[in-house]
Amino acid sequence: MWLRRGFFGWLIPAAFVLPLWLFVGWLIAGAGGWAFLWMIFAIPGVFLWQLLISLLVRARGTVRAHRAVSWWDLLGLTVWHLMVISLGFYNQAWWTPLMILTVLVGVALFWLSLWQLWSEAKPSRVVLRTSEGMAYIPPAEERAEASVQDIIIVTEKQRPPAP
Repeated sequence: MWLRRGFFGWLIPAAFVLPLWLFVGWLIAGAGGWAFLWMIFAIPGVFLWQLLISLLVRARGTVRAHRAVSWWDLLGLTVWHLMVISLGFYNQAWWTPLMILTVLVGVALFWLSLWQLWSEAKPSRVVLRTSEGMAYIPPAEERAEASVQDIIIVTEKQRPPAP
């Protein structure tokens, strides 16, 4: 549980740290102008994508209640963050395939987050639909009456009518 809670706390800072790492990695690696051109688009993209994923994950009630991400979130975010971090090394031998794979994993993480949000939030057990598509809430089942009931009769003392 501590690992999933740690990732819950890491979601928002990751939106700032990961793009910063791409810039610092570009400086350290001494990558050329083409890498800088890519970085101009990648840094805002990683920032916005991480914020979007963070908001989708934090929108789920179970995540907010437990203050911990799910195991699927943990797996997907770990893979995506490691891929973004490895992009910051700017190794020309494997950088382009890794960038394409990182984008695909980021899109898959988005759909995973949407699927989890939808499956947790859908009102399939409460709301039913008619054949025309109208939604309605079914009436509560009637409870059987108790076999022995106490009956209390309150009578009012009345005065006889005046003659």
